[in-house]
Amino acid sequence: MTTNQATGTTTGPAAGTAAAAGPLRLFLALDAAVTGANGLIYLLAAGPVGRLLDVDSAFLRATGAFLAVYGVLVAVLAARPVPSAAATKAVIEVNVLWAVAGVAALVLGWLEPSTAGLVWIPLQALVVAAFAALQLGALRKAHG
Repeated sequence: MTTNQATGTTTGPAAGTAAAAGPLRLFLALDAAVTGANGLIYLLAAGPVGRLLDVDSAFLRATGAFLAVYGVLVAVLAARPVPSAAATKAVIEVNVLWAVAGVAALVLGWLEPSTAGLVWIPLQALVVAAFAALQLGALRKAHG
C-alpha cells in the first residue's frame, strides 16, 4: 500500500496495473461477447426472433446493429492492458441505461411482447445490470 504525499490518496500495490485490471478486462470481454452475439442474432435473424418475441423486426435489426457495433467497441476496450477508467465508466452507464430501458419498455407499454418476450427482456436486463455491477467492482479495484 502506498500513499501519495501530494494528494493524500492511498492505492494498493497493483492499482492501475495490468494484473489488477485482469478481472475488469474479463468482465468487459464477456460483456462484449454476449452483446456482440445478441446483436448479430437480432441483426441476422430479426424475422424469426421478432416473431418469437412479438417485437418488430425492423426494431430488432436496428437494435442488433447497435449491439454489434457496441460489442466491438467494448471488445477493443477489454483488449487494452489497463482499460481506461473513463471509457469503462461509459460502458457501465450504457449498461445501466440499457437495463433500465428494457424494464421501462415493458412497464410503460413501449413494447407488448409475447410471453417469450416477457421472459427474455427482463432476463436480458438482469444480465446487463449484472455486467455493470461486476464491471464497477472491478473498475474500483483496477483503478484504486
